Amino acid sequence: MATGRNRRGPTGAGIWAGAAYDGQTGAIAEARSFAAGFLERARTAHGVHVPERADADAQLVVSELITNAFKYAPGPCALNLEIRGPLLEITVWDTNTALPIARAAEPGRIGQHGLEIVFAVADGFDVRREPVGKRITVTLALGPIGPFDV
Repeated sequence: MATGRNRRGPTGAGIWAGAAYDGQTGAIAEARSFAAGFLERARTAHGVHVPERADADAQLVVSELITNAFKYAPGPCALNLEIRGPLLEITVWDTNTALPIARAAEPGRIGQHGLEIVFAVADGFDVRREPVGKRITVTLALGPIGPFDV
């Protein structure tokens, strides 16, 4: 794993951290740990309020996206985490240009529920093809984001 950390994100806003992984199985746990550490630093060093639910959801999303990257894309992948106001953006880049397809819910199906799980906890989901693969960004709310949130 190669890691880069920066106090401000690439756009100059928010708190940012990124890591690259080579596709080894242990990297899934490393990525979850990286996300947990990032959120802990956001709490302690930057005073960001990160609810326990958001912490757990972030680790779950990271785990699912990194697992899918290793499973379906040859080569390395990258993980970026950025807090922008009340939002956490989790972005995973991989080398496969095929866009993920969420399957219809089938309670009896074993496996392949990753995107269903991500959609269930996400406040936003975006996928885009890149010149060398694709980029998936999942947004999680760390707190109220609009006038109708309670």
